[in-house]
Amino acid sequence: MGKVFTKSTCTLLLLVFIWGGSWPIYKMAVPYTPPLLFAGMRTLIGGLILAALLYKMRNKIKWRENWAKYCISACLNTILFFGLQTVALNYLPGGLLSVLVYFQPVLLGLFAWIWLGEAMSPFKIIGLIIGFLGIVFISVDGLTVHVSIIGVVLGLLMALSWAFGVVYVKKVSKEVDAFWMVSLQFIIGGVILIGMGSIIENWSAIEWNGKYLFGLGYGSTFGIPLAYIIYYKLINAGEASKVGTFTFLVPIIAVFISTVFLDEPITYRLVIGLLLVGVSIYLVNYRGTKINTSLVR
Repeated sequence: MGKVFTKSTCTLLLLVFIWGGSWPIYKMAVPYTPPLLFAGMRTLIGGLILAALLYKMRNKIKWRENWAKYCISACLNTILFFGLQTVALNYLPGGLLSVLVYFQPVLLGLFAWIWLGEAMSPFKIIGLIIGFLGIVFISVDGLTVHVSIIGVVLGLLMALSWAFGVVYVKKVSKEVDAFWMVSLQFIIGGVILIGMGSIIENWSAIEWNGKYLFGLGYGSTFGIPLAYIIYYKLINAGEASKVGTFTFLVPIIAVFISTVFLDEPITYRLVIGLLLVGVSIYLVNYRGTKINTSLVR
């Protein structure tokens, strides 16, 4: 049992570091690419790689019965989330944006209580209040240092779309295969994002340098297919509650990496806000809550 626990914990820490590292890596790449094309390319490539790995199970797709579910999930979890993410990274440091986006489990707790009938414990209520205070502390930085209010709004919209997306996926989870839901939502969303980017952006604006290719490659391999394979293996092994509890580490890792490698600023308000949001997310997920923080980025 000890060896199994150690193995699962190490695997989960690997997943959390993949999520945490994605924010500064994408931030490093966005100056060299239009945002919608970048979001579309990495989600489409990642979705296709995952589809190739799932090809032998293609009979589980059931496209005629489930195409609408795949499209709705693609809108919430790919088009809105990744589209807003790439745009927001032009306004905010990657570490700060991750703190705002990882307010999602708090919103998820509220939405699941309203629409899914999940229990709202005292820990969750306290967590919601603390999380709100954390966002207030972070947002105040926009009045004192060069933190874009537009970026803060986009980050919170990302958390909102992600929370709606997870609630929706939870409602239809018994009707669709989880792996194919992830793959097809990225393929559909990636195609739409690339189409939109081709209309309003310019392919020639992409600078195919090392930083851009690293960001594209990381998102297309580690950030999407590998992360979700690890995630669902943990879920299938009964590790859902542990995944939820460890989620609060992601923005802390993102801020640390952004500060060390990208020289992004840290203010005392950001630190206080980050700690409050971390405590909030932990309380919302306390003792294996039924809320599933799936589709974590």
